[in-house]
Amino acid sequence: MSHGPRATRPVVAPDPSRAADPDLEGVAERDGVRLAYAVYGDAHAPTVVLVPTWSIVPSRFWKAQVGYLARHYRVVTFDGRGSGASSRPAGAAAYEDTEYAADLLAVLDATGTDTAVLVSLSCGAAWSVHVAAKHPERVLGLVAIAPSCGMNVPTPGRDHVPWDEPLDSSDGWAKYNKHYWLGGGYDDFVEFFFAKMFAEPHSTKQIEDCVDWSHEITPQVLSDSTAGRLGCEGAVCESIEPLARAVRCPVLVVHGTDDQIRPIAFGERLAELTGGELVAIDGAGHGPPARDPVKVNHLIRDFVDRVVPRAPARRTWTRAARRTPRALYLSSPIGLGHAQRDVAIAAALREQRPELEIDWLAQHPVTRVLAQHGERVHPASAWLRNESGHIEHEAGEHDLHAFQAIRRMDEILVNNFMVFADVVAEGHYDLVIGDEAWDVDYFLHENPELKRFSFAWMTDFVGWLPMPDGGPREAALTADYNAEMLTQRARFARVRDRSVFVGSPDDVVDVPFGPGLPSIRGWTEENYDFAGYVTGFDAGAAAAGAASVRSSLGVGEDERLCVVTVGGSGVGESLLRRVLSAVPRARELAPDLRFVVVAGPRIDPSSLPAPDGATVLGYVPDLYQLSAACDVAVVQGGLTTCMELTALRKPFVYVPLQHHFEQNIHVRNRLERYGAGRHLPYADALDPDGLAEAVAKELGTEVTYREVETDGALRAARLLADLV
Repeated sequence: MSHGPRATRPVVAPDPSRAADPDLEGVAERDGVRLAYAVYGDAHAPTVVLVPTWSIVPSRFWKAQVGYLARHYRVVTFDGRGSGASSRPAGAAAYEDTEYAADLLAVLDATGTDTAVLVSLSCGAAWSVHVAAKHPERVLGLVAIAPSCGMNVPTPGRDHVPWDEPLDSSDGWAKYNKHYWLGGGYDDFVEFFFAKMFAEPHSTKQIEDCVDWSHEITPQVLSDSTAGRLGCEGAVCESIEPLARAVRCPVLVVHGTDDQIRPIAFGERLAELTGGELVAIDGAGHGPPARDPVKVNHLIRDFVDRVVPRAPARRTWTRAARRTPRALYLSSPIGLGHAQRDVAIAAALREQRPELEIDWLAQHPVTRVLAQHGERVHPASAWLRNESGHIEHEAGEHDLHAFQAIRRMDEILVNNFMVFADVVAEGHYDLVIGDEAWDVDYFLHENPELKRFSFAWMTDFVGWLPMPDGGPREAALTADYNAEMLTQRARFARVRDRSVFVGSPDDVVDVPFGPGLPSIRGWTEENYDFAGYVTGFDAGAAAAGAASVRSSLGVGEDERLCVVTVGGSGVGESLLRRVLSAVPRARELAPDLRFVVVAGPRIDPSSLPAPDGATVLGYVPDLYQLSAACDVAVVQGGLTTCMELTALRKPFVYVPLQHHFEQNIHVRNRLERYGAGRHLPYADALDPDGLAEAVAKELGTEVTYREVETDGALRAARLLADLV
């Protein structure tokens, strides 16, 4: 039932960089102020409202919570007045606590929400308390994280600094000053403030997000909203303490012990006044939803389930001795190479442990390969947010800032880890195998208490590395990410029961993780087992079937075949078009040359031109069979395809994605060790004549590659078998 009018608008197209898409978007209008809201999840489930925090950030601050909570509840978010897509009224009076509280009620009405659990951070706690005290029938419970309410609690370091008086200094908390913001010091202030908010080490992404959001508003808007909250410039500030005493619903207060914005005494006082429960997060700062999202998400869910108990359900527990051994396999969806090798490893693992049941938590395009091999995909895979879609969204013309793209995938990684955490909490798995499952490896180290299984980590590269044109900023960020990983591994070696490198020690780059950090190769040799490369196929059998494949494609005995493929992630369309434009010139240089271009599972083959002498295909299962049939190939710089061609001893040209550190550094290093392939920068591939000449020249190259290991899958399986 709705309590008032609502203005809705169609939901925008899905955003591949978000953890969830809203089911409904709309605008609630109150006294001329427009409040943009979004609704997610099951309309019949209890509602959780993620309350605005302060005008300095929009509702996007809750990005690490929305995806997870929307799988279990109905979730409402909205941009508070002065932020995001909502209005920015002028003057301090427009930003009093009572105005924000009235806005919260207006959004409840506009979204047809009779009752809800209110989840707040910082200033939002005051607005939630207002609503809970004055409208108790609308509030089922309060979760107040790092509350910054107007209570009689001292804040050392900032209480003595007046906010609305000109100051002679801008040191420290003197930056928190209206005149400094309006006089040109706003940028300096937000850098200072968010560094204080996220005082935990390795918080570069959280700080960066908030600094970016803070520039969506003006210093004047922040000044007005602060004056309204503090009761300056004619605004009225109502004391929170009597209102807090009037709250009768269940209350959970969560506060970090290292909060440098508002000390934990604020949380302690609010819990005391409301009779609520206090959870202290030791070592946390002022932004636990962003910095410790897994713990916060679980705290919220546990609280909501206590406040609104779920219907009784039947559950089965099997005695350990009666359980069939089970493994959960996680295969990176960024491309298809991981899937091919993982299916081969799984088959070899079953030979070692025939009784083992394997489930896969997987996304497209990995699921295409798994279906082809009859593997069992866990139904919870439907809740995973697609990582390949995000990577494609980030890519330009044969250009992918891979490190930055993965940094910006943070909310997807949180969402996908939360899916994983739900699966293993109920699945009683003996072993989890994560082939570059970055989310699981990272968040298990951040939350080691969640590990209840053997965990094997697999990768074919180690170390984030900066691209030269990334400058000092990217060099510092990659070093910080590496340092965090090294710290995690040193402190929680028990999280990984085995670390498996898909390759040999010499395949690891011999450079430091960063200034003052150890050598990547040396550290990897000390901390990993080496399986050798895993091709996932029998090169001899593939070669034996080459004639049949050529015949099926209509390639004559007097013709030569060039295969062009860019992997399974969908970011290589630009290269495919470049090669297709070079086909006429290449056929002038080599008239007997035919081209087969593979678009893969995420590029529409009908969208590509097909010049004379070229055939365009879509997804090709077991692509290695096509590679075995070729005389030359043009590929992206991905490791799997390049190593397939190396194992098959085929000449090839590889064109790494620009700014893709793995392809340009890690993969190229390995290919140079094998003496395989011809590296061609994309800039040189822009000229059809130059590209055609490179293909024609490589066509006649005599192959003298180093031999590729043929027992990698078996070696990997043996490393995993004793963990079950």
